[in-house]
This record gives sequence, C-alpha cells and structure tokens, in this order.
Amino acid sequence: MWDLPGPGIEPVSPALAGVSKQDIRERIWDYMESQNLADFPRPVHHRIPNFKGSYLACQNIRDLEVFARTQELKVDPDKPLEGVRLLALQSKKTLLVPTPRLRTGLFNKITPPPGATKDILRKCATSQGVRNYSTPVGLDSKVLVDLVVVGSVAVSEKGWRIGKGEGYADLEYAMMVSMGAVSQGTPVVTIVHDCQVVDIPEALLEDHDLTVDYILTPTRVITTGCERPKPAGISWSKISCEMLGKMPILRSLRHREEQAGKDVTLQDGPRSPPGATRSPQDLAPPELGSVPPSSVQIGNLPRDARVSELKRALSALGVAPSRLTWQGPQHRAFLHYRDPAEAQQAIACLQGFRLGANTVRVVLARQQRASDLVGSHTTEPLPDHRPAIAGP
Repeated sequence: MWDLPGPGIEPVSPALAGVSKQDIRERIWDYMESQNLADFPRPVHHRIPNFKGSYLACQNIRDLEVFARTQELKVDPDKPLEGVRLLALQSKKTLLVPTPRLRTGLFNKITPPPGATKDILRKCATSQGVRNYSTPVGLDSKVLVDLVVVGSVAVSEKGWRIGKGEGYADLEYAMMVSMGAVSQGTPVVTIVHDCQVVDIPEALLEDHDLTVDYILTPTRVITTGCERPKPAGISWSKISCEMLGKMPILRSLRHREEQAGKDVTLQDGPRSPPGATRSPQDLAPPELGSVPPSSVQIGNLPRDARVSELKRALSALGVAPSRLTWQGPQHRAFLHYRDPAEAQQAIACLQGFRLGANTVRVVLARQQRASDLVGSHTTEPLPDHRPAIAGP
C-alpha cells in the first residue's frame, strides 16, 4: 500500500493517472533514506536497495518448501540477497550468480574451496566471493534452475515487480527461458523491506516484465498466487544494437534463435523496410582510392576466413551492410553502410566479435589510398534491397 508510515510522508495512490514506474522507484528510495531504513551501500537511489533487516528476511526462505527441494538456484548479486546466497552454500546447493551486466556471460557458479570454513562461505556469498570463487557457466552447459531469487525496488502482493530500471533481471530470466534452464513453473522469489510492498497499477506491466511467486520481508512470507505469465523468451524488439554489442552471450543466443527460424529483429533494425529502394548512388561501389565515412574496417580476420562466413556472422548480428569489400590477403574487410549512424551502430555491435579463433579489430575506416584497395572485390546487395550482403 502507498500510505507508507512515517513523518512527512503523504499518502500517494498508485492508481493516480500518469503514475510511472520511475515515480514508484523514487518514492521507495526517498522513503527508505529519509526513514533510515537503508543499509550499505548508500544512497540507495538507482540501486536494488539494501535495507536493515535484509539478513532476517533472507532467513525466511528456509520456510519455503520450494527451497528445501531445490538443488540448483540462481540468485542475483544484489547486496540484500547475500543471506540467501550464504544459505544456499551452507545447504550445499548449486549456486549460480549472474555476471555483472552480463558482459562476460550469463552465469558464474560459486565453487567454495574444499573444506571451506563458515568464514570462507560468508566470503563466497559476497561480491568478492563472486569474483574469487566462481567459474563461468557456458551456454552449452546443462543448467536446470529450480528456483530464481531476484532483488526488487518495489513489489505488489499480486506478484508484480519493479526493478531499478535497467532490465537485467527480466533479461536474465528471458535468457534462461531461451536456454531451457527455466520454465513457467519455475518459482521466483524476491526479498524486500516491508515498505517496498506496495500497490502497482497493472497498466504499468509489460510482457517482458518478470513477476514473482513469493515475497520475503523481515516480518512476512507472502505467497502471491500470481497467474500472470512470465516472459516466454527474449523480446528481441526490446534489445538495442548497443546492448547486443556489449553482451556476447546475447549475441550467441540471437544467432541460435535465428538459426531456429525465430524473428530476431532488434529494436533499432533492420533500418529500412523490405521493398525499400535506394538511389543509384547508394548502389554504386565506392570509388577506388577512398572509403566513405560510413564505412567500417574489420581487421585481424583469420587466415582461412571466407567472405561467406563473415556475411553469415554479420547477418546473425543484425549489422549486414549495404556492400562489403573483401581483402582476404590483408586479413581485413570494409563494411559500407548508408550513413555514419549505421556505421557507428555496427561498431558497437561488433565489439568483442570473434570469427573463428580471432577477436577481430573494428574501427571506423579512414581514407584509403588506391594502392590499399588493389586486389579487393566488392559484393553487391541482394535484389530485394534489404540491408543484407549478396553472395559472390
């Protein structure tokens, strides 16, 4: 409920027209700070807030039958969930923690050293433990998560949840669905302070929002009975090219789903609709002796790389250019886009991109001398004029 207790706090109805998720976040953050309910790290604004009594709230998970029968669980790295991570390790359950911002993969498995003492287990449950006592879990690993534990900024007794606004918990769950690691029946738990349990207008919920089945606070165990479906997989139309460029694991999942025939169109692409036409200037190859400012150079290509391999990989990432200039002997290629903005988006998406065993170098192409382009050949776009690459 919104009439949070405390001096100077005026009741606010979430049914008020125009209320947003951010309004609710700010209300919770401000209240927790003003009432000194927040705990380290502070201030809690723009975080999943840690709170006084979080360890007590975590202990309530032992009262859940789903925790007792859980063998493998995924727990977010947020500070208020530290107590659950410790209980999982003490109970000798398999503990998976998402990698920070999903930059290097999806999960790390926390592996305490043999004969770990209570102090070592406590350290393993902290952010330091995630860094020092973990091993990456690959996309091909057979992961079957029995229980998901997430942090929240706000949650309703109906099971509707609001995070800090970056969407990582929602995305992590959707990625687990894509991997086959969870199903609609996998229970989701969140741990919050009592003041974070509020009414949330259903109108604010979207299809990609994760709901919860249990809410644990320092004083309550709430079974939500939520019947709203959880995300059925990754909503690619919500994923930007920039986000894809920062998360190799997301690129790999996208490639797999595209191979399976699913629609993997990104939020900002393709950038021209099917059937769109281009001017003769667009279709003409670049003049020998220069590379336009909307071109991207890819270097460090493997010696045995084939232009067809590169084309397939670029299409899978959603950054297929209008034309491609191949320079196999120099282990490089030039990708020609219609404008500098497309070129910059491609550079963002291709950061950390590997072809074969090589991590390629990706930069905005500089002006080239005619001698630099000798021995190269340019491939033309497909007849339907989509931003894809034609085969030779």
